[in-house]
Amino acid sequence: MPELPEVEVTRLGISPHLLGQRLEGAIVREPRLRLPVNPDLAEQISGQTVRQLRRRGKYLLLDLEHGSILIHLGMSGHLRVLPRDTALRKHDHVDLLITDQLCLRFNDPRRFGALCWLEDVDQHPLIARLGPEPLTADFSGEYLYALSRHRQIPVKAFLMDAHIVVGVGNIYANESLFAAGIDPRRPAGRVALTRYQRLAQTVREVLQSAILQGGTTLRDFSRPDGRNGYFRLSLAVYGREGQACIRCGAALHSLRIGGRATTYCSHCQR
Repeated sequence: MPELPEVEVTRLGISPHLLGQRLEGAIVREPRLRLPVNPDLAEQISGQTVRQLRRRGKYLLLDLEHGSILIHLGMSGHLRVLPRDTALRKHDHVDLLITDQLCLRFNDPRRFGALCWLEDVDQHPLIARLGPEPLTADFSGEYLYALSRHRQIPVKAFLMDAHIVVGVGNIYANESLFAAGIDPRRPAGRVALTRYQRLAQTVREVLQSAILQGGTTLRDFSRPDGRNGYFRLSLAVYGREGQACIRCGAALHSLRIGGRATTYCSHCQR
């Protein structure tokens, strides 16, 4: 599933084509996504200008003059800015029509994504209860430490809770915990303040590095220009179970935490 860096890369890729542009409507070929596409989407957005294109966690928000379009890429979604007459591919479900005969085309083979019109997106249940962004000053080691006291869940599950902090998905939780030297199985309430300070810093560093490298392409994700993300070449632990740790050479271990694959080094992570 695309995580924060992949969504941010998508945002950066499509922003120059959308900001300040007037939408001329929409073409909905398949409304049955994870959240159904509004039947009156074309009428709601027609004539409105894109004032802002922002990201909240793993959601893209296109703020118009009177409401917003919420987009979630799901497991396999892609966004492309294309000439409207570009030949359709299988699973091209929605076009947002931009001026100059362009469109923002949403393709989603598994249909786990979403594209919907909301009048007050920040109050929608999917957005309103989200934790702080990890790349802002609201996210810190002190913040993590305060919320983790007396919590017995594994620190990896704690870090991946979107009510705690948004956007730290499975890949980047694995990588951040390795960089911080923290065992992902350790109870969140038993991680010291100094170690949370280190973890907050590694989360920022890992996410920023992934954004600069265009995200991580493992199977489905590609950038708006069609290129793959190259952070997969920098992965230290994720997907490397049984291979040698890049620090100590010991074999990496793998287990499941919260139903998600977790890879770590029992020597380097305590």
